[in-house]
Amino acid sequence: MKTTGKITRDSLMTLEAYSKYRKTHLPEIMAHRKLRSVHLGEHINLQFESELTMRYQIQEMLRVEKIFEEEGIDQEIESYAPLVPDGSNWKATMLIEYPDIHERKRELARLIGVEDRLFVEAEGYARVYAIADEDMDRENEVKTSAVHFVRFELTPAMCAAVKAGAAVKLGCDHTNYPAHVEIAADTLASLAGDLK
Repeated sequence: MKTTGKITRDSLMTLEAYSKYRKTHLPEIMAHRKLRSVHLGEHINLQFESELTMRYQIQEMLRVEKIFEEEGIDQEIESYAPLVPDGSNWKATMLIEYPDIHERKRELARLIGVEDRLFVEAEGYARVYAIADEDMDRENEVKTSAVHFVRFELTPAMCAAVKAGAAVKLGCDHTNYPAHVEIAADTLASLAGDLK
């Protein structure tokens, strides 16, 4: 799957071409997704998106739904392309994962606002808190959603520091979910490639 910098209808594969491509390239796409996945504590997983992950998501939706008309393709691009980082930020799908449905219901009620308490902290710089769910609100007064979309906007100096090898911590300071983890070097190297 060739990345072009911008996902457009013309840059996507036909359903037939993608079906052939998928048979031989799915393992490398899954490896890329796994590399860009960061677990924060036991129950939060951040899948840092890239042009490749979003191009894959769009192609998969087109394949599964058998969408081949221009309007449908444009709708999928409109839904997913905003999750491609644009040089000064990282964008991620945040998953709150509790396998037991009763525990999940209880914890989603306790974790209202957790998406706004996520942060990244580059070595030597102040924390940058997530900007969450810019497309639509995903929580109400009784619970938060199990899925959120977040963006971490970095300053030019932070981008330069990360590209130069600064360590980065991912964390959460929500009262009911305090956690932090240093982003692994290979994951951080992939994320640094998103920055200009």
